[in-house]
Amino acid sequence: MQTLPHTRSCFVCGEANPLGFNLRFVTDGRIVHAKFTPRAEHGGFKGVVHGGAIATVLDEIMVWACAVQTKSFVFCAELKVRYLNPMPPGAEVRLTGELAANRKGRLFEAKAAAKDADGRTLAEATGKYLPIKNSHAREFAVDFVGDAAWLLGDVKSP
Repeated sequence: MQTLPHTRSCFVCGEANPLGFNLRFVTDGRIVHAKFTPRAEHGGFKGVVHGGAIATVLDEIMVWACAVQTKSFVFCAELKVRYLNPMPPGAEVRLTGELAANRKGRLFEAKAAAKDADGRTLAEATGKYLPIKNSHAREFAVDFVGDAAWLLGDVKSP
């Protein structure tokens, strides 16, 4: 498994964002994996993680899944989430994401899932993603922690 870079500021993976989730992602080159332990403050109804927080982590893992496969950073154009079972705060959740289709480098389709320790699917998502222009990716790369050069092609991280 290869550890993916993270950022300083991102709400999902930013190491310096005190309000964020501080997730770390790894990949086998095709599927991206992460562990997420939602906190009580991520709740919606008492004892249940807010659907927006769940959608956020599923979106992020699909972004990384697209990046791993296409060597392009992307942004979300469409996100669909199915909430299948309640996600309780405090329990570790396993996230997976993978690229489902590459539409000629102009549109990427991805899928993701959140499962509990018993393998029960809590939520699943699909998304459509558009590539970020290389010039913008260069600007974003200054926030990376870890080696992103392999992922960014000719865009160099600090």
